[in-house]
Amino acid sequence: MKKEKNNIPAFFKPIKIKSDIERLLESAPFEIGAKASALFTGAMRAAMKSQLRHSKFLKAFYRMEKYSPDMLRGETDIFNIPFISVAAFKERELTTLPKNRIALELSSSGTTGQKSRMLLDRDSLIRVRRMAWKVFEGLGLTDLNHKLNYICFTYDPAVAKDLGTAWTDKLLTDLTGKGEIFYAFKWDKKKKDFYFDIEGSVAALKKFEELGQRTRILGFPAFALKLAEEFKKKYGRYVRLSKDSTVITGGGWKTLSDEAIDKKVYRKILADNLSIPVENVRDLFGMVEHGVPYVDCKFGNFHIPNYGRVIVRDPATLKPLGYGKSGLLQFITPYLTSYPSISILSTDFGRIEKKCSCGIKGPVLFIGGRAGVKKLKGCAISASTML
Repeated sequence: MKKEKNNIPAFFKPIKIKSDIERLLESAPFEIGAKASALFTGAMRAAMKSQLRHSKFLKAFYRMEKYSPDMLRGETDIFNIPFISVAAFKERELTTLPKNRIALELSSSGTTGQKSRMLLDRDSLIRVRRMAWKVFEGLGLTDLNHKLNYICFTYDPAVAKDLGTAWTDKLLTDLTGKGEIFYAFKWDKKKKDFYFDIEGSVAALKKFEELGQRTRILGFPAFALKLAEEFKKKYGRYVRLSKDSTVITGGGWKTLSDEAIDKKVYRKILADNLSIPVENVRDLFGMVEHGVPYVDCKFGNFHIPNYGRVIVRDPATLKPLGYGKSGLLQFITPYLTSYPSISILSTDFGRIEKKCSCGIKGPVLFIGGRAGVKKLKGCAISASTML
């Protein structure tokens, strides 16, 4: 794996406009209408043309599908963009650019099983970081003026450098000023494996409570609940964090699905157990192959930013479905120029609704679960074995 280049600019600063792709990423994240649609379609045309100049696979695939980027003229044409099954990225090397152009390589699983990989050139890395900042900023989750203490339920990025969740949580800690950061999944040199440092996590939580400073908890949802309960076992009460503390969960429940709690119920329980407002408990959905973050608003709904599109397809016919209907999710984004996953058909079920009552514009995404008989092994599955 290649490390990130030192000359990658800070993601809270505007990026240089080189094409319609950057022009889209410098626009407001949650806008709808003709202007927003034109920005997205223009960026997609630019991304597809860039990919076609370098990817033999994509050239052959589009030729087989009788498709050209020039066929994308407006929002309704997005439904006709050919998609690639997510399984292809787990089984094939589909990098668009040569290895010496890759600035960062990420994978979805740190152990065994089918791995998803994402290879980012410098421009794609700059764009995905900027996109993340814009989305979280648009949801009121950034703050560089205050230092927050962190408890991260993920693999220590000093060890798991190429693991998607580790890189994501490292990125999320950069959304604010940083105080102390505690990574809960420690590396055991003797066993050569990660373990959940529950005692260290409880100690860190107690310390942050006593400091009375803002705390942010990141990572898999099951571990956040486990931490709150372990704190109560030790101290006879739940922790009392500062009221402006926050939680951003991500990665889902995976093999702990039997223990999964309804999202609204989970948010209320965890908020009460941490003594914070329920609107401060947010969730994040993302795929290492796709890169666009879908983040909760204060009401707990995933908002789709204008940097991506999600299409729901009938699992039998693959025809697009309308709002309110569940099916397989197709994810589309133009920020990538080094990996041909600009349009992928996932194994996730979900639906889209037109709007949310929180006031943020645009549609919202509801995740229903993983399709298929055989589940693809991922980060949360690996992590769940430590509980």
